[in-house]
Amino acid sequence: MAAATGSVMSAGSLSSQTSPASSPLRTISIAHSPDSDDAFMFYALATDKVRSPGIHYVHTLCDIETLNQKAREGAGAYDLTAISFHAYPYIQNQYALLASGGSVGEGYGPMIVARRAYSTDEIKRQPIAVPGELTTAYLVLKLFAPEITTEVVPFDQIVPLVLAGKYQAGLIIHEGQLNFDQSGLHAIVDMGVWWRDRTGLPLPLGGNAIRRRLAPELISMAARALRESIQYALDHREEALAYALQFSRALEPHLTDRFVAMYVNERTLDYGPDGREAVRRLLDMGHEAGIIPFRAKVDFVD
Repeated sequence: MAAATGSVMSAGSLSSQTSPASSPLRTISIAHSPDSDDAFMFYALATDKVRSPGIHYVHTLCDIETLNQKAREGAGAYDLTAISFHAYPYIQNQYALLASGGSVGEGYGPMIVARRAYSTDEIKRQPIAVPGELTTAYLVLKLFAPEITTEVVPFDQIVPLVLAGKYQAGLIIHEGQLNFDQSGLHAIVDMGVWWRDRTGLPLPLGGNAIRRRLAPELISMAARALRESIQYALDHREEALAYALQFSRALEPHLTDRFVAMYVNERTLDYGPDGREAVRRLLDMGHEAGIIPFRAKVDFVD
C-alpha cells in the first residue's frame, strides 16, 4: 500500500516539556500532524504552558497517513500519537484512545472536489485521488461508494494534481476544505453531510491514542496533560491561534480561525456519548462492509 508522504520534523521550535531538575524524568514521545488545528490543540504542551511533573514530552510533527502507518507497523511509533479513526482497528492491541483530542465534523468533513460539477452518480465512476488508505476520509469514501477506484496521493498535492488534470477528482482533508473553491474547483460531496444524513451522527475523523504498555500513572498524566492543553488553548484563544497560524499553509487568518473552530472545540475536550457512538458505528460499518478486516474493540482512557 502506498502511503502519503510528508516531512517529519523533530519539534525544534516546539519547546519540549520539562519538570523540575531534582525529579527524575520519564520521556513520552508525542506525534501529531503539522496542521493548524493540531498545533492549536498541542500549543500549551509544546510551549510549556502545561507541565507534568517528572515527564519530558518530545514532540514530532508528521503527516497523518505516515503516523497511521508508523503506529500500525510499530517501527518508530510514538507513545502518544494522532491517528485517523480508520487506523484504530489495526493498532487496537497496542493503543487505547484518549477521551480528549478528537477531531469531529459536525455535519462537515472531507470533500470530493473536481474541475467540473459531476453528479453523485457520475463521481462514483471517476478515479479519485485520496490522502491515504488508512485515513478516515478513505473509509467514509468507500462506505459512500464501495466500487470507486482510488489512488493515494500526498494530501497537499491533491488539489494541484486535480487542477493539472492528472485526476478528475480528489478527496481533500485539512485546510483545503476551506479554500479549494479559490482554485475554481467544485464541491461534489461533503462526506460529513453524507454521514450525518445516513446516521444522524457527527463524523469522527481523527483522535489521539496512547500506548497501552506505558505505566498506568504515565497514561493518566499524559491524558490529563492533553486535556489541559486543549482547555488552555480554548481559554487563551488569541495566543494559541497566533501560534497555530504558522502551521496554516498560507491560509488567511480568518479562515485559519474558522478551521480551528471546526475541529478544536468543546467536543475535542470530550467526544460526548454521541461522539463515542459515532466512532463505534463508523468502525462497525467499515467492518461489515468488508473494508476493515476485523471488528474494532473501542475503549477510551478517561
